[in-house]
Amino acid sequence: MKSIKYILASLVLAGALTACVKDLNVTPIDPNKNTADKAFTTAADYDAFLAGIYTGYATSGYLGPNGDPSISGLDGGMSQYVRGMFHLCELSTDVYVCGWNDEGVPDVCKMNWDASTGLIYSIYSRMFFQIAQCNEFIRQANNATIDLPNKAEWIAEARALRALSYYHAIDNFGNVPFADETSVVGQIPVRITRADLYAWLEKELTDIIDNSALADRAATQYGRINKTAAKMVLAKLYLNAKVYTGTEQWDKCASVLKDIMDDGYSLHTQSAGGIYSPYQELFLADNDQRTDEIIFAVEQNGNDTESWGVTCYLIFAFTGGSMKAEDLGISSGWEGCRMTPEFYHKFDTAKDQRAIFWTDGQTEDVTDLGTFTNGIGFQKYKNITSAGKAGVAAGHPDTDFPMFRYADVLLMAAECGMNGSSVISAAEGLRYLNQVRARAGLADESGLTVDKLLDERARELYLELWRRQDLVRYNRFTTADYIWQWKGGVHDGQAVEDYKNLYPIPVSDMMVNPNLEQNDGYKK
Repeated sequence: MKSIKYILASLVLAGALTACVKDLNVTPIDPNKNTADKAFTTAADYDAFLAGIYTGYATSGYLGPNGDPSISGLDGGMSQYVRGMFHLCELSTDVYVCGWNDEGVPDVCKMNWDASTGLIYSIYSRMFFQIAQCNEFIRQANNATIDLPNKAEWIAEARALRALSYYHAIDNFGNVPFADETSVVGQIPVRITRADLYAWLEKELTDIIDNSALADRAATQYGRINKTAAKMVLAKLYLNAKVYTGTEQWDKCASVLKDIMDDGYSLHTQSAGGIYSPYQELFLADNDQRTDEIIFAVEQNGNDTESWGVTCYLIFAFTGGSMKAEDLGISSGWEGCRMTPEFYHKFDTAKDQRAIFWTDGQTEDVTDLGTFTNGIGFQKYKNITSAGKAGVAAGHPDTDFPMFRYADVLLMAAECGMNGSSVISAAEGLRYLNQVRARAGLADESGLTVDKLLDERARELYLELWRRQDLVRYNRFTTADYIWQWKGGVHDGQAVEDYKNLYPIPVSDMMVNPNLEQNDGYKK
């Protein structure tokens, strides 16, 4: 692996890490404290380390967007955690294409990747960097000899964040290296199969939810993970259980979702500013106020939390052509990403409030990937508040990324009902789906099919990291059952090999860890 540039608490470096995530105000650890006996000496040190873990989802490093990334050898922008997840989970699908020739971007866009694709290695490294940080924090906190007033809560948070990254790993890579806080430091990680990681995650998340000190919704500080977010990870695990283990778990998924429904979240249905629709307000610069629906978010702030990933990527990279950057609250556009015509045609653009698109000067057909005006544009995310004011900085947005939303709870419940759950009936599930449609300004569906469900999830949750797994779950990702432009590297689209339902273990990790085995189809 490339060099991980942190030694215990030195991952929280000097400078502007105070308020590294805007609601997690902490004092940074002294950068000279670069060994465990020096780094973990006060409760504030532990607090700062935990804040650094959260920052790992929001930035590439701790010295600003142009500083060194926390993993050497990786581009600080392309390798940012959320941006890397977009490469795997959205760029590889029908949602959008990107015309850039940066290393790995064309390969992922055209589904032509292999085990040497650097874009895949970048997010793989990020996932396991986060897991390593969580393991170290849990290990040190468990063995702490000083009084930690929030010890139980902090350990529970680190466990939940670790489960989130392991969930991303099981979904995208399947059979991966595994270590936890009991593993010997410095020892090469063992390989865990997808089925065994599923079992570990199920047990770990159930224990976190039922027995840990993780905060519930009422006690949650915005931007910190809570029990409802842990339930969302567990629900996603069950939703995709057949993919991961071969066995469906619709009743288990439905039970967790019903539990979430009792946690007090709801759809955001009333416009706070009177300018934008309630749906659009979930993706604006003051969406930290949308805690009625947003369960867990990766925070951004134009002054304090700067990166070239997260919503910076989702706004800047999707802006170009005749769009006016100032209308989006930003300084310029990067002219990279547009949608495929197949995705555009899923919307009734005259009625659906979620069709937040730009058509002026854009063609539907993506004849040339490198021409930004080929493909309809997105404007779902904006660095503008619900009152119509720009964010604090034009170079980096204030807009947070909603990792989990209540609308997804309702759509997952509809899916459980459609698939025969005894906990949520088909009729009840349809009512949940129609609540989502009503917020969008659409009439009720009278019945539900796989195609209708997938299309509704696409319309509601586009650019939120769920599209790839939705297509995989119903055998639409690699096969000829669903084709979109540039799938398989040709303009009209074509099926690709089924082994690409999983990404490869990067060759660089295979070379240094003899315990690993390459995923099927990528072996040479």
